[in-house]
Amino acid sequence: MAAPRFHTLEIAAVRNETPDAVAISFAIPEDSRDAFAFLPGQYLTLRAEVGGEDMRRSYSICSALSEQDRRTVGVKRIAGGRFSSFAQTLKPGDRIEVMPPQGRFTAEIGGHHDYLLLAAGSGITPCLSIAKSVLAGEPDSTVTLLYANRNSASVMFRDDLNDLKDRYTTRVTLTHVMDEETQDVEIMNGRLDAEKLERLAGLGVIDPKSADAIYICGPEPMIRSASAAMAALGVDAERIRFELFTPAPGAAPKPAPARTNGATVNGAKHGSSVEIILDGARRMIEVDPGQDTVLTAAQKAGLDLPYSCAGGMCCTCRCRIVEGAATMDENFSLEPWEIEAGFTLSCQARPDTGKLVLDFDAQ
Repeated sequence: MAAPRFHTLEIAAVRNETPDAVAISFAIPEDSRDAFAFLPGQYLTLRAEVGGEDMRRSYSICSALSEQDRRTVGVKRIAGGRFSSFAQTLKPGDRIEVMPPQGRFTAEIGGHHDYLLLAAGSGITPCLSIAKSVLAGEPDSTVTLLYANRNSASVMFRDDLNDLKDRYTTRVTLTHVMDEETQDVEIMNGRLDAEKLERLAGLGVIDPKSADAIYICGPEPMIRSASAAMAALGVDAERIRFELFTPAPGAAPKPAPARTNGATVNGAKHGSSVEIILDGARRMIEVDPGQDTVLTAAQKAGLDLPYSCAGGMCCTCRCRIVEGAATMDENFSLEPWEIEAGFTLSCQARPDTGKLVLDFDAQ
């Protein structure tokens, strides 16, 4: 299977959601609809030149599955965020490079499910796609959504959420939690942290143990806290789902051991010849593991490998070690079975052997 590649898409609409957030809709040509088929919860990687620098950022799709001709993402400006600030200036008719949907933070559609969604800030975007798609595609399913924000002015997709609440009156429960704005019900004030989630469960506002799956999206500390709370309430780990794009300071990566595939590890102190298999073609580059990862060395050599976050978070640069060995600096996304199967992240991989062969087409 070929590695994901960018497509140039036209922006069909831009809608202001809050003073510092916009919803950007891309028109999907009919001949690209197969490439841009998605599962609720997946993201798009956008690419643009910002201030003379080639930049990429990932944003979750907030569209429903029924929206065949458009894919919409929500972009919230972050302090010092060059790409998120650039995105606020985009307008209908502009064209931008977009990679087809990716990501594992996905919901099964079809059958009967009761989902609990915990979102904070711009973390509402994948949860909105999941809620829309589940409620429209599963007439007997229910969605409970807790959405945390600083105040009412910072609530993204308010109209969409109200529409869901009005349309599916008996199947959706929407609760807003505000950190800097007092609401009538005391428990709905403050942060959406572990203590609050445990209190809400005790009061019956949420019922985590009966949920088929719990989807958590927001800042990394909120994800960690909410995940711990769900585990403390007795929810099985396989029913707790989240996805990180940027780690918080001090976040612990998953173990990232070397994979040898039968090769003898020699340290590759003075460089390694790395063969890249991409879209069926092969190309050789030299990598000094003391200076570069495979990704940075490929960029210096003019080879455009697939990647998005470049921080070991998103798996866009996932590839399989066919020969040789490599060690990752960090790993926040690959599961133990993937490492055991020989997969690595090129943005974090440094060769351990004089020769390394990486297959980006392997799935």
